[in-house]
Amino acid sequence: MFQLTWQKSSYSTGGEGECVELATDPTGRIHLRESDRPAEMATTTPAALRGLLHHIKASARGQA
Repeated sequence: MFQLTWQKSSYSTGGEGECVELATDPTGRIHLRESDRPAEMATTTPAALRGLLHHIKASARGQA
């Protein structure tokens, strides 16, 4: 069994409970969690995460 190495998002404010963390596993999947709920995580592929981020950015610009 592998151990995930978590990295804090550069957009996190640094306060407790306000941090998004990401990790990758040997299969290439990406895991996301909130630092105040480390046992709960979402797992996705790089392509799906890329699509989600693209949609979020487009929505923020009023393009979605």
